[in-house]
Amino acid sequence: MDDLRLALLLNAVSPAVGGVLVRGEKGTAKSTAVRALAALMPDVDVVAGCRFSCAPGAPDPECPDGPHEAAPGTARPARMVELPVGASEDRLVGALDIERALADGVKSFEPGLLADAHRGVLYVDEVNLLHDHLVDLLLDAAAMGASYVEREGVSVRHAARFLLVGTMNPEEGELRPQLLDRFGLTVEVAASREPEQRVEVVRRRLAYDDDPSAFAARWAAEEAALRARITAARATLPRVELGDAALRQIAATCAAFEVDGMRADIVMARTAAALAAWAGRTDVREEDVRQAALLALPHRRRRNPFDAPGLDEGKLDETLERFGGDDRPDADPDPDPDPDPDPDPGTDPSGPDGGPGGPGGNGVPPQGQGPDSAASAGQPERSEPSGPSGPSEPTEPSAPPAGQPEPSGTPAAGAAERAAERAGEPFRTRTLSVPGLGEGAAGRRSRARTEHGRTTGARRPRGALTGLHLAATVRAAAPHQRARGRSGPGLVVRRDDLRQATREGREGNLVLFVVDASGSMAARRRMGSVKGAVLSLLLDAYQRRDKVGLVTFRGAGAEVALPPTSSVDAAAARLGELPTGGRTPLAAGLLRAHDVLRVERLRDPSRRPLLVVVTDGRATGAGGGDALALAGRAARLHAAEGTAAVVVDCEAGPVRLGLAGSLARDLGGTAVTLDELRADSIAGLVRDVRAAGTGTGPRTGTGTGTAKATATGSRVRDRRAA
Repeated sequence: MDDLRLALLLNAVSPAVGGVLVRGEKGTAKSTAVRALAALMPDVDVVAGCRFSCAPGAPDPECPDGPHEAAPGTARPARMVELPVGASEDRLVGALDIERALADGVKSFEPGLLADAHRGVLYVDEVNLLHDHLVDLLLDAAAMGASYVEREGVSVRHAARFLLVGTMNPEEGELRPQLLDRFGLTVEVAASREPEQRVEVVRRRLAYDDDPSAFAARWAAEEAALRARITAARATLPRVELGDAALRQIAATCAAFEVDGMRADIVMARTAAALAAWAGRTDVREEDVRQAALLALPHRRRRNPFDAPGLDEGKLDETLERFGGDDRPDADPDPDPDPDPDPDPGTDPSGPDGGPGGPGGNGVPPQGQGPDSAASAGQPERSEPSGPSGPSEPTEPSAPPAGQPEPSGTPAAGAAERAAERAGEPFRTRTLSVPGLGEGAAGRRSRARTEHGRTTGARRPRGALTGLHLAATVRAAAPHQRARGRSGPGLVVRRDDLRQATREGREGNLVLFVVDASGSMAARRRMGSVKGAVLSLLLDAYQRRDKVGLVTFRGAGAEVALPPTSSVDAAAARLGELPTGGRTPLAAGLLRAHDVLRVERLRDPSRRPLLVVVTDGRATGAGGGDALALAGRAARLHAAEGTAAVVVDCEAGPVRLGLAGSLARDLGGTAVTLDELRADSIAGLVRDVRAAGTGTGPRTGTGTGTAKATATGSRVRDRRAA
């Protein structure tokens, strides 16, 4: 927790650092640590009665509660405002009463969470699960320092400068790159593996549960000392000098690690100055620049969602040494940055760290401790395409013809398992989408009725009016003007006349991958290409805000390698670890996928599924010649429920049986080869999975209705043996 404490304290010293993103596994007290920051923040002076926390000395000239008269302000504690993941847009930015604006000409505005967080902390727990439209609003407010609310020509603006702090579990999905870059610092948090530290955690938690007041009193002196040190560091910060040598090191470090844009340079400079002020110095030293790099750069090094955040500390030290100037100050003979060598009051020598604040009990971790440069657990190594130049592997006997029992010399089901093969290089894929019009969570894949998008019609509002359809409202009110006694130029509008605009946008889907990992797929080094294709589809799912799941089948049956989740990098990790070998129980894989989708329909009925089956179409097993028939019946179960499906045909070689095409017909979907899956391929233009025939199936948001495979430009043809 040393890095987390330091990052939070630096933001308390200098809010201009830009906030903290806390990444870590579940149960590591991320939220507890963040909420504890509120008690350490100095009080703020505000204009009495202002709902937007204007400063008395410099009130916002456009404040909706203004203009403010010159008067002494009142002090109040800095607020920590929590943004729920499921919050509405009006709850975040505020709500305008459109009905009063139209009928009475009154601009009535109810402030949202951004107004409450002004000059304080905005905390988003599980920030990676925040809806896209809320993320966009946060980005705008963070960039401009103000929040704008627009409703059909009625506009309100107010200041919104806040410290953004977010916590997340990477297993549940990653952040959008734009929002990731908005966080000044990032830290990785993991539970200690040291028994003594874990014992101390449990001991303190039990002590708090027994008597919260006594526990708080025990550490009151410690908190008072930290609060006083933050105040002193804030007073020192304006006097800190950032010399040319330190600036050169900052610029060289950002250039050496190839971070995008200039925000990293600015954040590093502010963080290094805050570190110097926290240590009680007025000069920025090389160790400040190094610690600032360890906090500000790891999350800006990611190039795709499968890259683990981290920093090569050896390269960092080399860069700092190379660009260190001669004007660096002489080394301090005392390496301890704490100006007060005496331990703070309230230190508990019985704890493993000498107190709650880490080493020394003063809340200051030793500088130089940053996120580990090693990849996070479960993160796959960046893959390279397999090819003829790769290491040679023993040749596996070719799989028997479809429907034929395996020869007596073939290993039993589950035997002859070979190690996981590295995935090929990912590529940009064609867009696959689900037919019809859904009502699922906002995303970027399939058509859906959403709160944001192009206007397609109007309806009576259900609840508060959030998007006015002006033309429909005027048409509804126009016939009643004489009866309502209209005498002036204005239109007399009543509640019953208001019409809500209906909009069409895009939704995210549940993309369930069913991957054949049998011996026939491992032959002729096909599995590397297959994994590369699935990895490419996972990258596409990440960009389109989908949930993903992974079912694999080989040997004696099928298993759910990854239940449906928003974490595509977790799916990529499971895919990278996938071994191959054994028989091809295609029917078992399809039936297991059917069970997964059945459960997910109960959990989230509005999220429509897209089934992606990656196979060559072969089916073997104890059933002998019935294996293909069993697979066909299992496929028709999906077709009967209207599950949109795509079969990625992995068959290779001069002789092709076309079994994947037959499977696609049973699924009511489409078949596409690995080459046709590429966005830059000329062979196939697979863009949509469209309704069968004339679209007789019901088009609802639950994924019902019959789906059929089509291809734009050229139909996917069955490939038969020559």
